[in-house]
Amino acid sequence: MKNIKQLSIFAENKPGKLEHITKVFEENKINIMAFNIASQGDFGIMRFIADKPEKALEAFKKAGFTISMNEVFAIEMEDKPGGFHNVAQFIAKSGLNIENAYVLIEKDRQGALLICDIKDTEKAKKTL
Repeated sequence: MKNIKQLSIFAENKPGKLEHITKVFEENKINIMAFNIASQGDFGIMRFIADKPEKALEAFKKAGFTISMNEVFAIEMEDKPGGFHNVAQFIAKSGLNIENAYVLIEKDRQGALLICDIKDTEKAKKTL
């Protein structure tokens, strides 16, 4: 398990918004490693894992975006049928609650990472 930083950008849900956001990453030479979009009507939250999260945070603030950064967990799992279930079963038995999650498949397909936001970070650190 690794602790990593996740960027969350609050944005209006309209055509061209993702292009505008990815342009900020490109102009600042920041690589996007994983992302997730969750929209609710006219607005949404885009969550990103980037290779330079602190630099991205400053770039987006400078560009006028509403952005935050928080610690999330990257839990290693096998990239095979049942791999995700094994992790979900362990999390359930531990009594942890996942607020948000998405999966990053490793380039070599030797494994995958479950990127998850767990509200009780101290308990998660001890358990995971």
